[in-house]
Amino acid sequence: MDLIPCLPDEIARECLIRVPYNQFSTLSAVSKGWKEEVESVQFHQQRKAGGLSRAIVALTQAEQNRASPALKYPATPAYRLTLFEPATGSWSSLPPAPGFPDGLPLFCQCAGVGRNLVVIGGWNPTTWEVSKAVFVFDFMSGKWRRGADMPGGSRSFFACASDSDRKVFVAGGHDDEKNALNSAMSYDLAKDEWAPLPDMERQRDECKGIFHAGKFHVIGGYSTDMQGRFERSAEVFDVATWQWSKVEEDVLDTGSCPRTCVAGTEGKFYRCKAGHVAVLEGVMWRSVAELPADIRLSPNLLTWQGNLLVLGMAKYGGPYATYVLESPNYTWRKVETPEEYSGHVQAGCCLEM
Repeated sequence: MDLIPCLPDEIARECLIRVPYNQFSTLSAVSKGWKEEVESVQFHQQRKAGGLSRAIVALTQAEQNRASPALKYPATPAYRLTLFEPATGSWSSLPPAPGFPDGLPLFCQCAGVGRNLVVIGGWNPTTWEVSKAVFVFDFMSGKWRRGADMPGGSRSFFACASDSDRKVFVAGGHDDEKNALNSAMSYDLAKDEWAPLPDMERQRDECKGIFHAGKFHVIGGYSTDMQGRFERSAEVFDVATWQWSKVEEDVLDTGSCPRTCVAGTEGKFYRCKAGHVAVLEGVMWRSVAELPADIRLSPNLLTWQGNLLVLGMAKYGGPYATYVLESPNYTWRKVETPEEYSGHVQAGCCLEM
């Protein structure tokens, strides 16, 4: 049967690949043939080759002026998943994850895996109990599903990053006794299975995870004895050899929180430092752009296609503003941010749809 009656299939595919990503679930519902087409690897390869795929930024973001009375501490804001499309400047939000009508788990992590968004861990917003839950939003079906829970004891404030294709990597954090962890694991989305990784050499609570060039970088953090005094080092897990590298010393400044560290598509590492965006050159961080005044507090960085998205606020408790730092000249472009999407941001990731 033809994909579109009276049209050759190659022409029909040219029509289908032009449909926006947020309509994939509608396409899949039309017919079995369309569903198979939209879910095929070739469909998305053709979209990308034709310059039709789009970078999507996903943020765990507080809903402005909304705190549920069901929460343990009613003043705590409710968090949701916000989507931002840099190419069009459009903002939207995903439906609530199943079982969390009062908002996402606090301090959860999110990672893009293929055409799925994976949400892991955090604290139950009603009870503040540590969650091991894994939720997967499939953009093909437009629906959530439950993944296999994180194994082992409780884990909070861990490093998390995805290879963007199949796996999510988790390392460090702390247990329910505030003991920093050096254990690590990976989640295979296709198999819905967790597998242990070798332990890191050091305990790393509140560390940052970055996946780049086939390697899972775990940056900074602190041991149980140090409690909040961040160290400068990093460890790197090579997926090909399934081994951790020797600890890399002096990656950060003493006492620096690694939360803003990101890796650009061109292989450079960036972070916010002393009111600037800085790039790592060798063992030195060089400032490349001063942060605009309205995003200097609590900044968040994300990267896609050589650009940096930076969100932050001018004063504590104020609205978040959004800017793009465009390469190669590191010039700022302010993004129009609707009030309903100006809430506090805890985490984020990027997908290509």
